This record gives sequence, C-alpha cells and structure tokens, in this order.
Amino acid sequence: IVTLQLLITVAITALFVFLKPVKIFFYSNSWILWVALGCTLAIMIVLVCCESVSRKYPINIILLMVFTVFESILVGAISAVYSINTVFIALGITSVVVIALTIFAFQTKIDFTGYGIYLFVFAIVLFVFGIVAAILRSQILNILYAALGAGLFSFYLVFDTQLMLGGNHKNSISPEDYIFAALNIYVDIINLFLMILRLVGYR
Repeated sequence: IVTLQLLITVAITALFVFLKPVKIFFYSNSWILWVALGCTLAIMIVLVCCESVSRKYPINIILLMVFTVFESILVGAISAVYSINTVFIALGITSVVVIALTIFAFQTKIDFTGYGIYLFVFAIVLFVFGIVAAILRSQILNILYAALGAGLFSFYLVFDTQLMLGGNHKNSISPEDYIFAALNIYVDIINLFLMILRLVGYR
C-alpha cells in the first residue's frame, strides 16, 4: 500500500517539476492548494480517530488514496519551487535513508516502540522552533530546523515500522489497522523527503 502511495506521489510531483503549465495552473489557482491542505488534514483526522472508518473496507482504501492524491499535490507544489537537480538529489538521499532505516528496524534488537512520548514531545518542540525560525528568517536556524526535522522523521519511521511489525516489541498495532500503519509510514517518508529537500535546497 505504501509503495502504491509513493508511486502516486512521484507521478504527481513529476507533473509539477517537469510540466511548467501544470505548475503555473496550480500557482495561479492557489485555492486548490488550500483545499488540498484542508482535505489532507480532515481525512487524516478521520483515519486516525475513527476506527470504524479506518477498518472498514473499501472506504478506508478510498480515503487513503484520496489523502495520497491531495498530499501529493502539496508535495508537488513544494518541490516545484526547487531545481530539478535538487529534487532528484533529495529523492535519492531519501530513498537510501528509508531503505537503510527499514532494514535497521527489521534487524535491530533495540525496541523503539516505547519511545513514542519522547518523539511526540520532540515534535512539539520542533514545531515551536520552526515557527521561531520562520519569524526570525535566519538561514542558520532554518537549516538547523530542517536537519532536526529529518532526524525526527527518521526516528518516527523506525518507530512506526516496529509498531507495524509487532512481535517482541513493547507496543504494536493490530493487523486490522493496516491503513493506519500505511498512513503513518507514508507520512514519515514524505516529511523526511521534504526536510531533506529543504536541506539540499539551502546549498
């Protein structure tokens, strides 16, 4: 499921990056991006909070794919700001990191599933730090924010992968929550890519 989500995202992002008319259309009609943002947040809340929906086939798959399309539009709009080379470099780095971290999550004896509260607190602190960095408009602070963000979502990827695996780990999610698991891992990978894209873009 995550592979399909990523393929959809790559395809839609490619339209933004390689086809100038597509980029111009969405930037000229910025309301579409706001709608995409609103729908992304709304669907995420439904899939995370409403167990009766996230476990009910086929509505769960449909909502996840609609979420993926809207999220892909946002990723494409952000990626289009950067040069094609920068996007490719960020994509390559992200691919290597995701594969390495996934293998690590499968192989390591360290249980990361008990660190959820620490990751949550770190995410809140990073969110506040990001607001401060945006207000001060400091390039150093923005680079630091992107680096810390990449580190956070790397940990989240390992955390969510081990939650999905279950087994001997302290915490796990039910196999019935496969949509929730796919959503988490997809969001981790997308956010990791965006943070790496910011880092590479600052060069």
